[in-house]
Amino acid sequence: MVETLSKMLPLGTVAPDFQLLDTRTGKQASLQELKSTVGTVIMFICNHCPYVKHIQKKLVEVVHTYQKKGIAFIAINSNDIKKYPADSPQNMHKEAETYHYTFPYLYDETQAVAKAYQAACTPDFYLFDAAMTCVYRGRFDDATPGNGQPITGKELTQALDAILANKPINQDQKPSMGCNIKWVGCL
Repeated sequence: MVETLSKMLPLGTVAPDFQLLDTRTGKQASLQELKSTVGTVIMFICNHCPYVKHIQKKLVEVVHTYQKKGIAFIAINSNDIKKYPADSPQNMHKEAETYHYTFPYLYDETQAVAKAYQAACTPDFYLFDAAMTCVYRGRFDDATPGNGQPITGKELTQALDAILANKPINQDQKPSMGCNIKWVGCL
């Protein structure tokens, strides 16, 4: 594991389109069919990352709360599964069932989507408004394994609350920190 910060996609960037395998359903799913007219969160996660595991329970709670308010959540795993078989589509499906994911868990086999979003780590969060323009990118909150901070999801939920209230989102956004994405061809 190499501790990595997110690259912070520029605010105002339009969400790059994609069509990927949803490991929950076994079917292809596109951004166009999964997005919301309210707001859409795209999160790069994986099965084995201790940073993802650390926030996983609270993340699922946040998703359940905000899906009821019209926010769409889409998770994407872009890791090299040859080197990290725990992140295979079959294991992604099991992870989604075990943790009761109510959101698509997509497999980015070519890693093209991670590159298009400038994703660098897991977890890495992006919030897009109704026009699919990036209005928030960065961390869930300031909790990381071992730092003793409570897991609240406060930074992402503050952005979600602002978008739901049609208010400006705080521009002081901190990068996410986690395991580097396991790129094909890298050691």
